[in-house]
Amino acid sequence: MTDAAARAATLLKGHRESIDRLDAILVYTLAERFKHTQAVGRLKAEHGLPPSDPDREARQMARLDQLAKEADLDPELAKKFLAFIIGEVIRHHEKLQK
Repeated sequence: MTDAAARAATLLKGHRESIDRLDAILVYTLAERFKHTQAVGRLKAEHGLPPSDPDREARQMARLDQLAKEADLDPELAKKFLAFIIGEVIRHHEKLQK
């Protein structure tokens, strides 16, 4: 292995270790978020509220779009990610309503 390839391998290892730590942060963050959304779902079910709130979802999408721009993240990626999460939350809320 050349010196340049060895340096690249060392840099690659460091990046991958950081990515692994960030993946763990994402998983724990999602778990915490879903604990709260499940509590919201139980409250909605107990009080006969609809499982989704389109107005809030629209505000969240706009907010996330702004945050993504500030963070230099592709806003479309951020919106797709939030749309997936919202879909899962609504699915959980609908399940609690049954």
